[in-house]
Amino acid sequence: MWSNVSPLAGLAAIVLFSPVIRAAPYQPYPLEDGFPKPTSEQLLEIEKDAGGTIPNSPLPSSLQPGGVTTLQVIALNELFEVAYFTELLSNITNKVAGYTCDNETECDYLQQTLTTIINQEELHALSANAALVNANSTAMEPCSYAFPVADLKSAIALANTFTDVVLGVLPNAQAQFAADGGEELGLIPVVGSIIGQEGEQNGFYRSYQDKAASAAPFLTGVPPQFAFTALNSFFVPGSCPNLNLVNLTAFEALNVISTPAAKNSTLEFSCAGTVGTEDNSLVYLSGQNLPVVVPICNVVSVDGMTHFTADFPFESGFSKGLTIAALVKGVNLTFSDAADVAAATIYGPGLIEVD
Repeated sequence: MWSNVSPLAGLAAIVLFSPVIRAAPYQPYPLEDGFPKPTSEQLLEIEKDAGGTIPNSPLPSSLQPGGVTTLQVIALNELFEVAYFTELLSNITNKVAGYTCDNETECDYLQQTLTTIINQEELHALSANAALVNANSTAMEPCSYAFPVADLKSAIALANTFTDVVLGVLPNAQAQFAADGGEELGLIPVVGSIIGQEGEQNGFYRSYQDKAASAAPFLTGVPPQFAFTALNSFFVPGSCPNLNLVNLTAFEALNVISTPAAKNSTLEFSCAGTVGTEDNSLVYLSGQNLPVVVPICNVVSVDGMTHFTADFPFESGFSKGLTIAALVKGVNLTFSDAADVAAATIYGPGLIEVD
């Protein structure tokens, strides 16, 4: 479950959005409302603006190692999301080039919605860190961030994708707490409520892009290692004060070069280093279906980067929304679930959005 299965070090990019990177790191903390360390009075205001309170049910007094890692990743993700949406709201409010709306009504609605989301994400982060501290673990601290977006359209699209990743990995958090048992069982419904809230968010991001509000009947599951790798891509290297506490390692990046579509096609990928048709395969995770393994072809290595192609068999049962690609070691393979794929991965995840 939430364990370190990859021997690879380094940070990977959410490559679907990697061409444009912020010129300077972004670090908004502490916010005007005191987050991430609000006073009691400030917390009341955050809860008011969020539309509800932090759960007042008892926190676990102890956590298994997997439970600690789970909460650490949740806290890091929520800190990232607060920063991301804080900058997005600021860009819209200040009418930064590329972030203007069609009309004031649209801007007002976006500002109101993002303000609510920011406060809700603050409570998610505070809740995760409170659970860690109550169990004598260390609260996770924010990083500096690099957001690969340059306008409102790309910012909403990226929010759609990283929320897809969150929705895919949080059921694994529930499974980890269930496996650990004991006082961690009380965290399962809390995470379930967060899944619902994130789903409501994603419906908004999809609708804003003129997509159907819900992508598919069964969303794609995301192994914890893949979610951690995707999250790492937003961190400015060396800026996270206690990232070393997390017992996970990010994979090397798998870049999706082609623009996918909802049909059978061939996609181009790239990665650093050398791979080959006799040593590697590409695996897709889509919906709640079994992993699909395809061979890689047309391998060309130039200046330390390897490009290759692989079939994208969308019509064989793939779901709309998020599909994950991973380059694994071996050929003629069969995987029983996403965890097995993560254990064999050497490059990934490639995040593919199809609608």
